[in-house]
Amino acid sequence: MPSSLIRCETAAMPQLQRDSVLIDYAVHGPEQGEPLLLIMGLGMQRIAWPVSLLDAFARQGFRVISFDNRDIGLSTRYDAHGEPALARVVARRLLGRPMRLPYLLADLADDGVALLDHLGIARAHVLGISMGGMIAQHLAHRHASRLRSLTLMSTRSGRLGLPLPAASVLRLMLSRPNTRVSVDAAIDCWVRLFGLIGSPAWPMSREDMERRARASLQRAPTGAGVSRQLAAIIADGDRSPLLRTLVLPTLVLHGTHDAMVPPAHGRQLAALIPGARLQTIHGWGHDLPDALSDQFASVVAEHAHAAGRS
Repeated sequence: MPSSLIRCETAAMPQLQRDSVLIDYAVHGPEQGEPLLLIMGLGMQRIAWPVSLLDAFARQGFRVISFDNRDIGLSTRYDAHGEPALARVVARRLLGRPMRLPYLLADLADDGVALLDHLGIARAHVLGISMGGMIAQHLAHRHASRLRSLTLMSTRSGRLGLPLPAASVLRLMLSRPNTRVSVDAAIDCWVRLFGLIGSPAWPMSREDMERRARASLQRAPTGAGVSRQLAAIIADGDRSPLLRTLVLPTLVLHGTHDAMVPPAHGRQLAALIPGARLQTIHGWGHDLPDALSDQFASVVAEHAHAAGRS
């Protein structure tokens, strides 16, 4: 069986009730391992972390905690708020005007800390990818004492003026079909998207991409949660002032072929955070190919161990 297959969740998985928010989560690896909190990206459920990567982290001695962000997967959904008018959200950000949204990225960061509290974890290594990296930046700013180290993968500071995603990626993202109407159309869109943003040096087969997409859609439809999460990203603005205040061991991981978040963002991010280290991986795009799982886990473990010695 290919290592990228999602393991079936046959038993009830743990959930955290935080005020009016329900957070679905999972723990993987040795109970006494170093806690590693994983934060997933835009519109992606926690099962988007490949089993091969979770196993690789566990072999490095990590106790891995993953969770569904708000508005995706089995965590609280905000369907009653409808789909936001993204053009209006963009306009209000450019004009510097406040917005009323059901949640902000900082709220998602607080969810992560609430999960650590729930599990009795005082401090953890934190890794966020893409939107998850943006959330991790807020977590590090708002709850610095709770982090042992920070790893930011394929993400950005929110500063305007840096390269945008490739035009083909933007067009496809803005034309995503409603997953509640046609699962097959949603899977095809998912496959086409990851065909554009995937890693040219480690391409996934169409069968593997379809399998990953179907597993997520069968677990929970995406709905309009992606648009609401995207609105939260747009409204978050430029985190550069926040990032300049961070004082903790930080690793910035970025691919040379990232069509979603071009490499200039990784370079700018590492330059902003005092003492941050940038590591680029040639041929890596904006995905998590099984072929890179051992390398990802080794790099993060080396960073975490160095943080422990500092």
